[in-house]
Parts: sequence; C-alpha cells; structure tokens
Amino acid sequence: MSDADAATVARPAWRFDRPDEEQPSLREVNASIAVPRTGVWFRRLFAFMGPGYMVSVGYMDPGNWATDLAGGAQFGYTLLFIIMLSNLMAILLQALAARLGIATGRDLAQACRAYYPRPVNLLLWIACELAIIACDLAEVIGTAIALQLLFGIPLIGGAMLTALDAFLVLLLMNKGFRYLEAFVVALLIIIFGCFAIQIFVAAPPAGTILHSMFVPSPEIVTNPAMLYIAIGIIGATVMPHNLYLHSSIVQTRAYERTDAGKRDAIKWATTDSTIALILALFVNASILIVAAVAFHDTGHHHVAEIGQAFELLSPLLGLGIASILFAVALLASGLNSTVTATLAGQIVMEGFLRLRIPQWARRLVTRGIAIVPVVVVTALYGEKGTGQLLVFSQVILSMQLPFTVVPLVQFVSDKKKMGNFAIPRGVAVLAWVVAAVILVLNFKLLYDTFAG
Repeated sequence: MSDADAATVARPAWRFDRPDEEQPSLREVNASIAVPRTGVWFRRLFAFMGPGYMVSVGYMDPGNWATDLAGGAQFGYTLLFIIMLSNLMAILLQALAARLGIATGRDLAQACRAYYPRPVNLLLWIACELAIIACDLAEVIGTAIALQLLFGIPLIGGAMLTALDAFLVLLLMNKGFRYLEAFVVALLIIIFGCFAIQIFVAAPPAGTILHSMFVPSPEIVTNPAMLYIAIGIIGATVMPHNLYLHSSIVQTRAYERTDAGKRDAIKWATTDSTIALILALFVNASILIVAAVAFHDTGHHHVAEIGQAFELLSPLLGLGIASILFAVALLASGLNSTVTATLAGQIVMEGFLRLRIPQWARRLVTRGIAIVPVVVVTALYGEKGTGQLLVFSQVILSMQLPFTVVPLVQFVSDKKKMGNFAIPRGVAVLAWVVAAVILVLNFKLLYDTFAG
C-alpha cells in the first residue's frame, strides 16, 4: 500500500475533510518544505521552525508600540504583568490555530466556509478584510514614521514608498517559502538586537522586572488610567489575521497526512510558535522597560507617541545611537508586518470566496487602500492626525476579534468536527475563558474610545 493509500485509509470521515474540488490552503507552497521522518529532535524542530516567527511579527507590529510606550512612561514596570498575561493568551490561541490547520487540512477561512451558512461567511469575510486593511494601515504609518525619523522623508512620501514592498514579497515568494521565512527571521533578529542593546545600556533592576512580570499589582484594577492602558495592551495583542495566517502556513510542511504524522506536526508547530512568541514577549516588554527607565524614572511621564520617544531616548539613556536603534527596530517591524498581511489577505480571500487573483494585484489593492487615508489625514491634520489614525486602526482590529476568536475556539473544541484532535475539556474551558476575557476587554476599550 502506498503512503497516499495509507493516509486515505487512516483519515476519518470528519466534516472538515477537504472535498476533492477544494484547493489546499496556499496551494503554491502547500507541503513544499520537506520534514525528516527520522533523526535527532533538533532536525525535526528546525524543519517546522518558521511559521511561528512569521506569526510573532503581528505581536510586535507598530500598532503595539504606542500602548507599550505609554504604559512604561506613565506607570513604570507595573504593566509588565499585563504584557506577560496577554502573551500567554496569544500562545494558547496560536497553538489552537496550528492544530486546526494541521488536523483538518483547512485554514480557518476554509473551515468557516465549510461550516457556516453563506450570509455568516460573507459577514466574517467583510470583517476580516477590514481587519487586514486596519493592520496594513498601522504598518504604513509605522514604516512612514520610521523613514521620517531615520532619513527625514516626509510622512506622505514615506507612505507612498511603502507600496514598493509588494514587489519584495513577490520576489521572495517566487524563490520559495523558506526564503520568505528567512527574510522575516532576519528582520526579527535586527529588532531583537536593537532592543537588547538598549536594555543593556538602560540596566533596569532585574528584581523589580521579575516581580512586576509575575506578580500583578492591585493598582492595575483600581487605577482607571492604568486599567485603560492595560486593556489597550491586551486588546492590541491578539491580531485577528494571525489566526487565519497560522492555520494556513503550518501546512507548508510535508508531514505525513496520517493521525500519527499530524500529532507529531502539531507538537512541533506548537513548540515553534511558543518559542517565537517568547521572542515577541521580549520585544514588547523591552519597549515598556526602556520607556520606564528613560521616561518614567526621569519624570517624563507624558511620552506616549513614537516621535516623542525618538527625540528623548538618546539624551535620557545617555547612548547616542539609542534613538537610531529605536527607529531601525520600528522600520524592521513595519517591513516585517507587510509580509504577514500579504499572506493573510490571500488566505482570507481564497478561503472564504475561493477567489484567486494575482498576488501583485491583491497586494497593491490592499496597500493602496491603506496608503490613501494616511496621505489624506497627514495632508489635512499633520503628524497628530496620523497618530490618531494609528489608534483608530487598533479600534478596527478590536472590533474584528469576536469574528475570529469565537469560530476558532468553537471548531477546535468540537469532537464532531475535529475527531480525536479536539482539545481536551480543560483546555477548551481555558480557551473559552481567554476568548471571553479578550472580548470583554475589547468591548470596554471600544466603549471608552467612542464614549470619551
């Protein structure tokens, strides 16, 4: 019996089994990366490393920087616990997304199409497209600000230049998915290195950091201003498009499509994303720690915008290149985020609509929709308006979260759909609690944003 026949016999007739007429997710790279079936554990882990790092990009994108800066400048190290908590939530949800993709052979968009009625799918697709546009908006703003800080390019010019990254993504995709992953990891190393140097120079108190990270302060709840920023940190953590993205790109590995092969793939994919999200935790915590040392400890509690941080960082830390490192990390973050937004857009459109359009057209349309409001708002209201537009993009992302988290948790906890790969009852309860916390906090953030 061939491997294909064995896989057919071993695969149960789940409702999520892909019908013959449905194409695999990201079919041009699906199962394109070889996975060793034997050998030391490190070789197998290395084969699965990549998707987790691409997903981690969304947890350190320019949209997260403002909340981390404001939290550190106003309240020192206190909100490190919130960053740790939100990162643990992200680790759980991304593990569930990887499980869905590997176990069912469908990404989250395809799963929604297979299970929900057509009107519901249309609503989910529209909501997800809005989230991708909002995410792209944050990337355009972040990249434009970084280009202005580093090279003096006006915000409008910087926003226009971000359209060129569409061709970079296409070039990398044509070379192979591993090249795309290598590009992402290289930029992540740059971001990590920039903040590692700043943390070394800032020399924050290790004991205080560990205590703040693992022991919550009652003031987080009792202080309204601190609670608002804490909600913002959690609300900006889980990126909706990341769950669609992760459920798809884990299928780029050529693991055996049998129960045993899928279980092994889920184990390594979860390990990959967990390690990568710990890196994202370091970056987000570093932004807050650097802000605490440079701004809170020196009495500059008002710093909340990226431009302000750039101007004050070098003189307050006493390191001439501190501001440059900060801007370089921001530029790398913005460039990196464009890769994930491109893929997520393709996955969502193909999964919900089974509509395939050229990647260059998809990328230019999405990026164009993001560039236009940045250019208009910058021309009318200047840099302050651009900062408010960045906040608005995070509000849009928050509004989309229920349309992503709820279907994911519902699918992976349903034995009728997942068979033996359904998550245990305890994990399901935890996942629903996490989903409820994220949704409640995001609704409160939305209410506070629109009410006052």
